[in-house]
Amino acid sequence: MSVLFSLLYLICHGLAITILAAQAMLVSFVFLVAAPVIAAGVCIWRSRSVGYSLTKGWTALGLGVLLWAVGMALNMRQEVFLQNLNATPGDSMLLYVLYGVPLTFAIASTDENIWYVRLIDGVLAAVLGYLYFVHTFSLATQDGATGDGLIKLRTMFDLENIFIVLFSLIRYVTSTVPHKRQFFRVLAIFSLVYLLTAAYINHIQPEDTDFGGLSDLVIDVPFLVLIMAASIRSDSAFHVKASRRVSLVVHAGSPLVMPVTLLLVSGFVVRSHLGLGIAGFVIATLGYGLRSVLLQVRVYEERDRFNQLARVDDLTGVSNRRQFDETLAAEWRRLRRSGESVAVLMLDIDYFKLLNDLHGHQLGDERLRAVAQAIAGCATRSSDLVARYGGEEFAVLLPSISLQAALEQAECMRVAVESLRMHSPGPTGIVTISVGVGFLDHIKDGEPASLISTADEALYQAKHRGRNRVVYHGALDGSDVASDAQVRPPQE
Repeated sequence: MSVLFSLLYLICHGLAITILAAQAMLVSFVFLVAAPVIAAGVCIWRSRSVGYSLTKGWTALGLGVLLWAVGMALNMRQEVFLQNLNATPGDSMLLYVLYGVPLTFAIASTDENIWYVRLIDGVLAAVLGYLYFVHTFSLATQDGATGDGLIKLRTMFDLENIFIVLFSLIRYVTSTVPHKRQFFRVLAIFSLVYLLTAAYINHIQPEDTDFGGLSDLVIDVPFLVLIMAASIRSDSAFHVKASRRVSLVVHAGSPLVMPVTLLLVSGFVVRSHLGLGIAGFVIATLGYGLRSVLLQVRVYEERDRFNQLARVDDLTGVSNRRQFDETLAAEWRRLRRSGESVAVLMLDIDYFKLLNDLHGHQLGDERLRAVAQAIAGCATRSSDLVARYGGEEFAVLLPSISLQAALEQAECMRVAVESLRMHSPGPTGIVTISVGVGFLDHIKDGEPASLISTADEALYQAKHRGRNRVVYHGALDGSDVASDAQVRPPQE
């Protein structure tokens, strides 16, 4: 449908110029303004599915094309209404240049929804636009540019167009997100056709060619191509994809596009406005540096958050087995050097499978969370670690502790859970736990697994003796103690 519309648009433009020859210039300008306006509307329509933010691409492209349409409208005002056919007005040329600023902003975007990063990008874009303004009017007046000024402006147009084509192609090839890939595909196609069209008009078409001729149809082409490309929602069947590493490099380096463009324009401006050119260099450097620092801080925060999530059990909120194993290994090495004691408690919820089978996993999960918090409430020292070891089993690490204190800690946890008086289908009618205690008064050799095995054996004994009790299984002398309510130290 969009292809048919584009063909009809070109035919109507050509027929209007031919039939209305007396008003050919005015009629042609109407078509030349309408084409980018329609293209901008299609881009805004496409932005509905991804959001109207400039960072999403479509809105930025639509804005850039609208700026170009306004530039053409100012061109029409100069030549049709003011009857000045000698040159393109300076404000019109400025808008033809400014059209590329939103496009550059979209290319530099990496989808960070961090307001201060977006603010820095916005400031760089604003400074870039201002330097374009200064440079344009240093080479042209409101009435236009001639001679050397026009050559320099065309050079700036060419560089801007080449930059947009190059970077949009790179982003297209390296994009992994479907909607971003589709956008950069459209931008690459449009910017390439626009580059070729601008090169033809600025360097090949005769200087004395006036608006109102059939050659104006060439100017329609980039925007009609944009309408066709933007109307196709699916990605192209032909895929060119870079490696994952290259994609990551381009994604990380995309924010450089804006400051690099700003540095280049500052290089143009510094010849005529030394202070502004230097300011552009400084702002580009500091802006990118500040942006990088803020993003690096964000990366550190995200890394810490993910590390924390990787070490915490999602269901209960206590540490997970990975954290327990790593902490036990580290404490084992430290205690081996210091010769201090260590205890490990293994705790298991009594009749938990029966609870899950009769009342469902949702209630079982609630019981797990409650038990975890009750156990954690008894581990008051900063060095104590409570972890969900697996299923309904918990492990507690108690470094630098006496046997008596470890047994009291275990009994505190047993009583804390029992005191919750949570309903259970077990014989007691409430949720209880069994606790196995493993203890070493000093570490000489061996591995942490030996202490865990000792605590596991004690837990097995607690289960075997009727549950809801604490059992200590001596890791050194093989002695054990069982308690239903009161903990006693092992007999010598």
